[in-house]
Amino acid sequence: MSTQTRETTSMADAQAKASTLIEALPWIQRFAGTTMVIKYGGNAMVNDELRRAFAEDIVFLHHVGIHPVVVHGGGPQINSMLGRLGIESEFKGGLRVTTPEAMDVVRMVLTGQVGRELVGLINSHGPYAVGMSGEDGGLLRAVRTGTIVDGKPVDLGLVGEVVGVDPAGIVDILDAGRIPVISTVAPEITEDSVTATSGAPAGHGFQTTGQVLNVNADTAAAAVASALGASKLVILTDVEGLYANWPDKSSLISSLTASELREMLPRLESGMIPKMAACLKAIDEGVERAHIVDGRLPHSMLLETFTTAGIGTQVVPDEEVDA
Repeated sequence: MSTQTRETTSMADAQAKASTLIEALPWIQRFAGTTMVIKYGGNAMVNDELRRAFAEDIVFLHHVGIHPVVVHGGGPQINSMLGRLGIESEFKGGLRVTTPEAMDVVRMVLTGQVGRELVGLINSHGPYAVGMSGEDGGLLRAVRTGTIVDGKPVDLGLVGEVVGVDPAGIVDILDAGRIPVISTVAPEITEDSVTATSGAPAGHGFQTTGQVLNVNADTAAAAVASALGASKLVILTDVEGLYANWPDKSSLISSLTASELREMLPRLESGMIPKMAACLKAIDEGVERAHIVDGRLPHSMLLETFTTAGIGTQVVPDEEVDA
């Protein structure tokens, strides 16, 4: 390639980058100063290239004035460790039954492995990230939940549903200019506490049982986003987004309202229900936008957030369309 051709190509690349930055400007202006909650999971969590790209995205958000909060699970890593330790996993209705022995592994992997690795990846760019779990400072509180199989209730063991969030610890970290990275285990509270704290200030008036529960990272992220009054909830997954008629990929939905999603929810594939239910919960509780984004594509979160085309599915409040 001649010098002139190389210079022409280089200039074209530079102009394309400049155009991308200009396109991002109104979105940066709109969301600067707001909090964005990102649920990290799927292939983005286990593929090295995607893990590095995700960390870069989080640092980028931080440097353009957005306050990212990362909430993560760790299903593949938990499966791997249980296998290495010879602990069998039993599933009922497609959900893992979490025994006390398995819960020890869940807690160790989420807080001690997955969370630490993500903190390290982000901090390779500077001293930004601080790891925490749902146990820290009473951040999350949960009650046990089961499932229904063949019309009968089934006990899932130490599996919980988040029923309360005290965001004070997250706010402290954000106020210090850092990035919270939250693993989704939560202290179990007594049934009496659920009623007693329904109208109480966050973090007050509840009693724990002394047990820790494994909670769904999608629903935990939605609860955190709601408690923080976030501008966005972004859930990374392993599909392009929500399809109107799965598996017809031409039926990908780029945007829908909360009412439209509520109507679709019972008909969705089982794997998408927790993610879309989390989006709906967030919107119903005041989060401005909720997004399902393909985590298999490097920098997909930035493409969805800062470009006009977008690449996933966004859920918006009904009144926005009516306005």
